[in-house]
Amino acid sequence: MRRLFNIFRIFLLRHITIECDHIPHHFRPVPLKKAINWFLTELSVYFKPEKPWGFPTHLLIEPTNHCNIRCALCPVTEGLKRPKGQMPFDLFKQIIDEVADYVFLILLWDWGEPFLNPRVYDMIRYARSKNIQLMSSTNGHVFSRMDNAVKVVDSGLDSLIFALDGISQSTYEKYRSGGSLEQVIRGIRNVVSAKKEAGSRTPLVNIRFIVMKHNEHEVPLLPGFAKNLGVDMLTTRALYPYDDNTGSKTEAAGHPFIPENPEYRRFLIDPEKGTRIRRKKNPCKALWNNPAIHWNGVICPCSFDPHDTHMMGNLNEKSLREIWSGTKYRQMRRQFRRNYRNLALCADCTYAFEGGSCSTEDIIHKYVFV
Repeated sequence: MRRLFNIFRIFLLRHITIECDHIPHHFRPVPLKKAINWFLTELSVYFKPEKPWGFPTHLLIEPTNHCNIRCALCPVTEGLKRPKGQMPFDLFKQIIDEVADYVFLILLWDWGEPFLNPRVYDMIRYARSKNIQLMSSTNGHVFSRMDNAVKVVDSGLDSLIFALDGISQSTYEKYRSGGSLEQVIRGIRNVVSAKKEAGSRTPLVNIRFIVMKHNEHEVPLLPGFAKNLGVDMLTTRALYPYDDNTGSKTEAAGHPFIPENPEYRRFLIDPEKGTRIRRKKNPCKALWNNPAIHWNGVICPCSFDPHDTHMMGNLNEKSLREIWSGTKYRQMRRQFRRNYRNLALCADCTYAFEGGSCSTEDIIHKYVFV
């Protein structure tokens, strides 16, 4: 009931703060139409109807599924079972035109390096012109060129996460194969410098460090390292081992990437069984507020469907509104509500286990420097 009270209070004030990936995004004053939709969507998240009462308030959009490095455990490295390509600007514009009165925040990523799309800065500018905020994540290599750092600042991007999982090349490349720590650090410095030169407060620059067995010894050194680079935030994150969804004992011992220190592991482990502790209720909200849109217009329920196994529809054939209220989405919501464990996509998702919520539990440390 307290959650419902807060929804009513925020709706009446029309001052909404959405914290996504532990980064706060402030919206005020919110236009009445958008506020009403937010209110209806939050009610949908709470009551979980088959046909949502509101339209998505968040979108996850994949500009491209190409990548310039090969990270261990990543489906892109292992080989996506779908075509590779770049989202056309016209398709992105079509999406924005349909959702502009409803969507608050776009997560400009999924599988691949978003900034390899040559029109990505135009995409950001267009969405910002419609009063939609955007956050994105990068491995940072493209920003080793100062012109790209200037472009991302000029685009109006609200927040930018740099994935940096090591403070020495030998540590960094163990997970991010083919990557150059020197280039990433140069990229971070370039974006920080471009912000100062432009007198801009955005993008908020957040260094994201995934804690793993080979780099956990560097965790105490991170705050000083990040502060020296002039970034706004540092967050350390627990690894989600995509290669092992079984909850087996290899999670606690013997896995090549899971840290030795239990504090740095994502999931709580049953001490008797040595397996993950399953939640009775999966807290994921994506089926009611945040579809994933791949580069070619295919809509999937969430980011954890990298191979398009559970396609809900295609924006080249139907509108988002038609797909959002369509038969496939309704069936999946019905199954999720009855028993999420009967859905292959949801049964072994990170949200299905204690400690695995990407909304509240996967960040180990958070440092804010501004």
